[in-house]
Amino acid sequence: MSHIFAEEKPDWHGYIEWEDYPEKKAEAAKILNSKVFSHPPEFQLVPLPKTNPILIGERWKQYHQALGLDDIVDYSWHVVQKEKPDLIHVLDFPYNGETRRDQLLEGKLTDNKYHFVRNHGGVPNIKADAFELEIGGLVKRKVKINLKDLQDPSIFPQEEVTVTLQCSGTRRVEQILQYPGDGDELINAPWGEGAIGTAVYRGVPLKKVLKIACGGVLPECKHLEFIGADTYFNLSNPAARKNNVYNYAVSVPWRKVRQNEEVLLAWEMNGEPLPKIHGAPLRVVVTGYIGARSAKWVYKINALAEPSLGPVQSQEYLYYTSQIGKQNTKFSNGFSIQQMPVSSAIITPEDKQVVIHDGKVTLRGWAYSGGGNWVQRVEVSADGGSVWYACEEEDLTEKHYHAWRLWKIDIPVDAEGWLEFCVRTWDSSNNTEPTFVRSAWKIKIYSVNRSRPATAERLKELKQRGVPFEPLTRPLEFGLETPEEYGTAVAKHPREPLS
Repeated sequence: MSHIFAEEKPDWHGYIEWEDYPEKKAEAAKILNSKVFSHPPEFQLVPLPKTNPILIGERWKQYHQALGLDDIVDYSWHVVQKEKPDLIHVLDFPYNGETRRDQLLEGKLTDNKYHFVRNHGGVPNIKADAFELEIGGLVKRKVKINLKDLQDPSIFPQEEVTVTLQCSGTRRVEQILQYPGDGDELINAPWGEGAIGTAVYRGVPLKKVLKIACGGVLPECKHLEFIGADTYFNLSNPAARKNNVYNYAVSVPWRKVRQNEEVLLAWEMNGEPLPKIHGAPLRVVVTGYIGARSAKWVYKINALAEPSLGPVQSQEYLYYTSQIGKQNTKFSNGFSIQQMPVSSAIITPEDKQVVIHDGKVTLRGWAYSGGGNWVQRVEVSADGGSVWYACEEEDLTEKHYHAWRLWKIDIPVDAEGWLEFCVRTWDSSNNTEPTFVRSAWKIKIYSVNRSRPATAERLKELKQRGVPFEPLTRPLEFGLETPEEYGTAVAKHPREPLS
């Protein structure tokens, strides 16, 4: 099997080019669609295992094994053991690793060996000397640039930027405990408070590369697409029977790239060469956006008129209203998560911990906001959100446009027994967080209303396919809408403003 999907570039191990070969994709789809794979493990309606790794990516390993790509799985875990042995292994493959609480609070910058990892595929092994970056699409001049030239400051001016990267699923485990939902072990990984980290990245602004190397972009360019060397599977794609294996692809608007240092092509992390698991030899760092847009192992950049149609961009990381659930979700009726909202977490003490004190309890944690908004104030309450105490400026780390602030507070506490502490952050645009996931509840049910036409249509389709609605957490194994339906919907209501 491996000869069918062979590596085509010397010293680019673990990289399979899918986007340039439709016939290769079709062959892979034929093989994948002929097999039956494991269901996702149930981790939303039952307690999480007390193991490390917490979840095993059997399904994703089976996808790779079906195409003879077992070596990618083995090498990826080898890299984890070498570079990230002490993390909480949320998912063993594709690797998702969370920073432990004590590691988070060691300092403003997260040590490379403790920085969280959110991968969507296996880890490629690409030698720096063999690497080249290809830029095409709506640019004035298509180019290929090797890493040596990209790192030459006489050609491209370099920048260092302090950046917090955060998975949009940070603290998802709290939501799972209260409101279980779709349970794909990769897409819906059960993150705690540690899916966040801060580092100083060195590289060259993408804006400068486009201007100097490509002569700029064409007027039609509205988005920049980043393609990574890792292989990504999406077997519930609307075109799943034809097109379910990809190179990782995401995009950001051109207006974001124009902000100079806000989109960086980086090769250095905290003064050291970029670790393999963080995207070496080259990755994208997009400030203030969800971590998924900061593509690792980036080898190709396309200037586009529309956002990327890669599944991670167009079909995942979407927000829906609470009235749209499994029974009537479509890719086109959610909107893309891009900028990160304001968020914060109490790291110590831990939930349900006994604290013996002398009238004051010391709390520590992190606070962050995306979109270039810095953390202005952190407040903590010891009574569930009625009375708030602000952290002193001296007890917060310094401000950055694109990074968190760690905080500490000694909060007065006279009462004994169970108390409810909560934290909220105010950013420079006066954004803050809701105090509760929902304001109040007594019992919980998951309502499916057959009198709604969209719901009735989806239930009918499930019955025709012989697919049970429950368990609620099991992702559907067929497309939500066809590519034509999706294209018509986003053409009528574009996800990005036209001007």
